[in-house]
Amino acid sequence: MDILGIFGILLGILTIILFIIKKFSIIIAAPIATIVVLLFSGVPILETVFGQENSYMTALAGFIAANFAIFLLGSILAKYMDKSGATISIADKVLSVVGTKNPYNALVALFIISAILTYGGINVFVIIFALIPMAKPIFRKLNISWKLVTIPVFGGTSTFTMTMLPGAPSLHNIVPSTALGTTLTAAPLIGIVTSIAAIVFILLFMKFSLNKSLKKNETFNVVEKGESKAEIAKSDLPPFMISLLPIIVLLGIILLFSSVNNIIIVALIVAIVLSAILFRKQIAQQREVLNQGATESLSSTITTGSTIAFGSIATSVPAFKGVFQVIQSIPGPPILSLMIGTGLIGGITASAVGAIGISVANFAPIYLDMGLDPETVHRAIAIGSGALSIVPYSGFLIIFNNITGLTMKDTFKNGFISISVTHWIAMTVIVIMALLGLA
Repeated sequence: MDILGIFGILLGILTIILFIIKKFSIIIAAPIATIVVLLFSGVPILETVFGQENSYMTALAGFIAANFAIFLLGSILAKYMDKSGATISIADKVLSVVGTKNPYNALVALFIISAILTYGGINVFVIIFALIPMAKPIFRKLNISWKLVTIPVFGGTSTFTMTMLPGAPSLHNIVPSTALGTTLTAAPLIGIVTSIAAIVFILLFMKFSLNKSLKKNETFNVVEKGESKAEIAKSDLPPFMISLLPIIVLLGIILLFSSVNNIIIVALIVAIVLSAILFRKQIAQQREVLNQGATESLSSTITTGSTIAFGSIATSVPAFKGVFQVIQSIPGPPILSLMIGTGLIGGITASAVGAIGISVANFAPIYLDMGLDPETVHRAIAIGSGALSIVPYSGFLIIFNNITGLTMKDTFKNGFISISVTHWIAMTVIVIMALLGLA
């Protein structure tokens, strides 16, 4: 086993975490951490970082090429919804339904909305671009801690609807299906039982966190940048149905034409054009909305791509084969080591989808040879991928912080519990089911 190389991987991860804690941009931290990994790996550094094939830069460029359009359009649509006051109009309607006496109801509503959008196949980045501006006025009017927004949004978008619930159209469910020849509803019993466990845990954790925050007398307490949305007159807000129409059209196009390639891009363009027409009264200078959305999307894309690029190099060095050997020696049911192995890869790559791609290629054949059912392997890999997908250098977490204006200190604990601990509970359920012969 290449101990020095494994030490390099660990030191690289520690380096990127330290840089994030010290508030360096991930765009700077990721390539430096990559070089740290390579210093102990015995591979050519310049070629692996700057080369034309299988390098840090090609991994970064590949992610940007594949995802920039979604980030760009999602950011612009979110700006239209925010600047027009549409998010306030929607928030007012949500509060009129759930009431203002019990803030927990509002958190549950946000959790349900997040889950429905994710299970409907909407990209999680598009969801947070659109949802956070809508959630903010709700939290402001209820005067509850803005830090709590992490729990319903992360719990709704990145747990049971992402990896557990049968039929989910997420990449986390599609990738193992394609590789293993299974269906999106693979291992339905495991999926349903783990989903129930996840929902119950998230709701309890959300209730506990809210009560704890209220006892501490924590309030909204967010310094607004620019003009406060609270100053927008009610008469100037677009009506609720008009405000909601771009989102309805977006969802409708994606769901009705889900088999069409790049349909999410078409849907976002239509929603943006519709917003430009519907909100022309509220937004006099639409050029500024387009410029702001475009500028912010660039940073978000490169941020996420940088974490993916670091992970791709860290898991491609020769020493990583030694990690495979350690994982396979974990005692207990084979399904446990499969999930732990996939989870560790997710922690290194800061990407659940990346972990699944590596796991189905390198782990799945071994466990299928052991006699595990392909559907069980499918669901185990999907669920295991979320076990450590929230780390300080996760692109999703960093972008979430940028959009919400929160810090890593504000969001990491709640985010980690909402996503990673929820997946640990699901993994425990699977192990128990395996011991009982139900998985």
